[in-house]
Amino acid sequence: MIDHVGFAVADADASHSFYEKALAPLGIGLIVTIPAGVTESGGATHGYGRDDKAFFWVGAGAKVGGSTHIAFAAVTRSIVDAFYDAALAAGGRDNGAPGLRPHYDPNYYGAFVLDPDGNNVEAVCRAAV
Repeated sequence: MIDHVGFAVADADASHSFYEKALAPLGIGLIVTIPAGVTESGGATHGYGRDDKAFFWVGAGAKVGGSTHIAFAAVTRSIVDAFYDAALAAGGRDNGAPGLRPHYDPNYYGAFVLDPDGNNVEAVCRAAV
């Protein structure tokens, strides 16, 4: 199952203004803004969704058009670790070793790998241990 999808944007603030308005009729709104400096890309990131769950993200700091992000939900943290190991063994490149990322959520445990085309593929477990 897919947990969330993210896109690189040239200007996070301009994109925020657009998506906040464009997604409102769909019942999708801003859930969280992660400031520049604590994201993997180094740029500000905005997460949109509903029911306190962000599932669509736009962020600056990554190459626009070349860093699509997709995250797959994992049931346990050990599955996240297994994903990371398997992806590296298959030729992926490290983009963030498995670990907690409490700036996203207190239980957010994820691992990031770049696929052969440079897309950011993630496995994430949100379960409390």
